[in-house]
Amino acid sequence: MQPEVSLPLLSVIVPVFNEQQYIFEVLRRVCLTDVPGVSRELVVVDDASTDNTALEVERFISAHPQFDVRLYRHQNNLGKGGAVQTAIAQVRGEWLLIQDADFEYDPADYPDLVTPLVKGQADVVYGSRFIGSKPHRVLFFYHFMANRFLTTLSNWFTNLNLTDMETGYKAFRTEIVKPLRLYEKRFGFEPEITAKMSRVPKVRIYEVGIAYHGRTYEEGKKINWKDGVKAIYYVIKYNTWARR
Repeated sequence: MQPEVSLPLLSVIVPVFNEQQYIFEVLRRVCLTDVPGVSRELVVVDDASTDNTALEVERFISAHPQFDVRLYRHQNNLGKGGAVQTAIAQVRGEWLLIQDADFEYDPADYPDLVTPLVKGQADVVYGSRFIGSKPHRVLFFYHFMANRFLTTLSNWFTNLNLTDMETGYKAFRTEIVKPLRLYEKRFGFEPEITAKMSRVPKVRIYEVGIAYHGRTYEEGKKINWKDGVKAIYYVIKYNTWARR
C-alpha cells in the first residue's frame, strides 16, 4: 500500500528464489495483513530465479498499484543473506521485517512482531517457533534437534537466552541494522546477524511466539544438513575471530 505520511513506515523485506508458485499469494497476504499504527513498503529481491518468479512479482505490482512494492533483481544467485543485504540498502522504513517467500511463516503474526518495536520496548524482535500456543506443523525431529543445538551454541557465545536463533522471522529498528557489516550471503546470515546484534550496546532483544507451517523437501524446502554443519562454523566464526 502507498505509505501514509501520518504513519511511521515498516519495510517488509522479501528475499525470493524460484517461488513462482507462491510469491503472488505471499505478497497479497503481506499487503492485506492489518498492522495497526504503521504504513508499509515491500522490498522484494529476486535472487536470480530460473523460473517465472520475477514475472509473478511484476504481475502483482501491475495488478495492485495501490500497494508500495519494489522489485530488485540479482544477475547471479547470491543466497538469502545476499538478497537481504541488497534489500537492507534500499529500505526507507523506521523498522524492517524479513519475510520468506513461502507459506512457512504467516503474516498474521506481524502485529506481535512489530508491536514491541512500535511501542519503543525493543530494538530487535525474533519470532520463535518454539514458544507460545500458535499452530506448528509437525515435521522433522532431526531439524528440531539441530536447531536447538545451534541456538544453544549461539546463546553460549552471545549470553542471550533465545529459543530460536535460526527463525526466518526477524524484525529490527532499521537504524541499528544498516551500520552493521554483514558478509554472509547464504544461510550463514542468521548466526552472523545474531552474533553482531548481541554486541550492539544496550540492545533490547525480544522474542514472541509465532505459527509455523514448515515445508517438506518435496514441497520446496531448500535448507539441508550441509547448511546446518556450516552454521556451526558461522556461530563460532562470528563470535570469536570475525567479530566485526
